[in-house]
Amino acid sequence: MGLSLPPPAASAPPAPACASPAARYAAVRARSRELAAPISAEDAMVQSMPDASPTKWHLAHTTWFFETFVLGQLPGYRPVEARWQLLFNSYYQAVGPQHVRARRGVLSRPTLAQVLDYRERIDARMQDAFARDELHEGLMQRVELGLQHEQQHQELLLTDILHAFWSNPLRPAYREDLPATRGRAGTLGWQRFDEAVVEAGAPRWPASPGFAFDLESPRHRVLVGAFALATRPVTCGEYREFVRDGGYHDASLWLSEAWNLLKKHPRERPLYWIDDETCFGLGGVRPIDAQAPVSQLSYYEADAFARWAGARLPTEFEWERAAASLPVDGNFVERGLLQPAAHEGSGLRQMFGDVWEWTSSAYSPYPGFRPFDGALGEYNGKFMVGQWVLRGGSCASPQGHLRASYRNFFPPSARWQFSGLRLAKDIA
Repeated sequence: MGLSLPPPAASAPPAPACASPAARYAAVRARSRELAAPISAEDAMVQSMPDASPTKWHLAHTTWFFETFVLGQLPGYRPVEARWQLLFNSYYQAVGPQHVRARRGVLSRPTLAQVLDYRERIDARMQDAFARDELHEGLMQRVELGLQHEQQHQELLLTDILHAFWSNPLRPAYREDLPATRGRAGTLGWQRFDEAVVEAGAPRWPASPGFAFDLESPRHRVLVGAFALATRPVTCGEYREFVRDGGYHDASLWLSEAWNLLKKHPRERPLYWIDDETCFGLGGVRPIDAQAPVSQLSYYEADAFARWAGARLPTEFEWERAAASLPVDGNFVERGLLQPAAHEGSGLRQMFGDVWEWTSSAYSPYPGFRPFDGALGEYNGKFMVGQWVLRGGSCASPQGHLRASYRNFFPPSARWQFSGLRLAKDIA
């Protein structure tokens, strides 16, 4: 059963970077509708845990962002439905109160049809503003931020519905037609990097061209010691050896906080593994692909595996140094697999796409960090505590959204994203 309203034209290619703002806006917004098309109205309001949000809320919140931060700044603007401001504000205290995050799943009203109509009405108003040239430079910058924000929610839409379907005893598939992965990982090798002072991060946007979130800036110098980085991510087959070797029962491999959590909430495998041979994904229940990168790991699990393997997790600056000269190419959402896949090759590979890679770096501000101005300064900065950095993107990430300086962040216990790991080690 599909959405209550007909979806837009299927599988339209993303607008190129050189497209007009109106065309780029239309392409990003259409992609959200396309990703939501297989989800029924009943599915769209499920919230399976406090950290996840219903599909309907993602579709509404991203629309609220444009209405509040762009259209709402135009003279005389009247909101589509003023009462919805409370429902779809996520955490912007400067904008107003919010509905409790953990109870987004009780919002049966507005209906999915009303939310989709809300999207259409805001999209029409945005296109009219583009056509009338009503958006000054500052508002155009907010449009770009809103599109980047929506691309983040496109990935969350997929990972949240995956958790919702996993929580359903029927284990329904998001899409039963997803292809099976058929690749080989190849031998795990190591690439050496000598000690060096490197440039990390991104120039502050919008003062400098090329979008970057505030948490990626400013660009600054970092001393990175000599290290070696694995040429590919850890595979499901390799992680299965850790499981079979009793890795989840060896306290010496786990951080104290992680071990206490493990004893309180026992587990013996990655989140969506049913047993050592089968797992659950957006395509439903399928055999584990031993050659594919392992995913749905917490930072704790990634760290424990690295210790078991006689290695460690890379710092985010080691990861960025290795990725900085590589093209942003890989298994992203546009490829249509919606699951990690093996890719044999030489040198460093799969640095982008497939799985977010946990680093050993705490999510903290760079020297000289300044959040975006005004209410948008709440976007990233206030979460810089108790979180860890992931790099690289996943099979659910939009390709054009990523870059070597991109910093994702989650609490160390989170394992419902497409999060995996790549090993690193010190060298003399």
